[in-house]
Amino acid sequence: MRISKKTMAIAGFAAAALMLSACGGGDSGSGDGSPSTGKKMRLALNQTEEHPSYVALDHFNDYLKENTEGWEIDVFPNETLGAQAEALQLVSDGSVDMAIVSGPQLENLNADFTVFNLPKVFDGVEHQMSVINNPEITSELYASLEDSNKITVLGGFTQGARSVYTSFGPITTPADLNGKKLRVQESKLNISMAEALGAAATPMAYGELYTGLQSGVVDAAENNEVSYFTQKHFEVAPYWSSTKHLVGLDYLIINSKVLSGMSEQDRAAFDKGWTAAYEEHTTLWAEATQEAIDGAKAGGAKFSEVDDAAFTEALTALAAEYITNDTQQGLYDAARAAAK
Repeated sequence: MRISKKTMAIAGFAAAALMLSACGGGDSGSGDGSPSTGKKMRLALNQTEEHPSYVALDHFNDYLKENTEGWEIDVFPNETLGAQAEALQLVSDGSVDMAIVSGPQLENLNADFTVFNLPKVFDGVEHQMSVINNPEITSELYASLEDSNKITVLGGFTQGARSVYTSFGPITTPADLNGKKLRVQESKLNISMAEALGAAATPMAYGELYTGLQSGVVDAAENNEVSYFTQKHFEVAPYWSSTKHLVGLDYLIINSKVLSGMSEQDRAAFDKGWTAAYEEHTTLWAEATQEAIDGAKAGGAKFSEVDDAAFTEALTALAAEYITNDTQQGLYDAARAAAK
């Protein structure tokens, strides 16, 4: 019931958000740098109420209500506050307090975030989570947008390992993709990734992919198991090959002024609640992944393993192309060291 009211009122909220922005962003702090007694923070999310991200964030809110002086999180799912690019700007100007945004969104603000989007930088979800929520590795990166954009990155949720699925049969090595049309997200890095595998990179809107696979406009795509199953792509591309070439990433961001408005005690509780949230999300994601695999197999999908060394060899060279400064090299080296 709460969600349906949000959806019905969204037009009014959007107008109010613009007014808040013009007036300085609401009650996030006293205005003199002293801590606030708390507020209900609005969080923009592009997933449904059933998604692991929503569930974990909703439980995060429960924790804050019980353990802080008035801090809460009001999660707005289903892009009701706008798509991720819009949400990013709204957090920056203070109209919205928090948001979940994907890795490529932050690349546009600071190219150093590209490192964690590179293929094969993470061996799997466990490795990824040990890096992206480790302040010894990420603290400077996550604070890098505070002066320029008034955004602090708090950490991340996994999007799971991405693999290739095809309409024509299983693949074992990159050579099996030679000349095949592989749908990718529209970014320079993703196009380079497809080309490194010998495929013909074919950027395409996600909503058009089912028809594209069905009609032969594309021969293959890449994503995580949850998306593969929920979007029913197994019906038109039943061959899933576990390339695990990339582990996707979402970030939780917050307006820096809002964060600095927390008392020391409330900030400690906030950090503890966030840790519990990303740990719960990781568990929920693993469960959802297994359910998706089982469901896709029941629907006729065939899962197979690949020559992992061959894919690693083909993709690791991208690091040399996209790492362009010492900061990025340091992040990459730290990420890879955490796998050992």
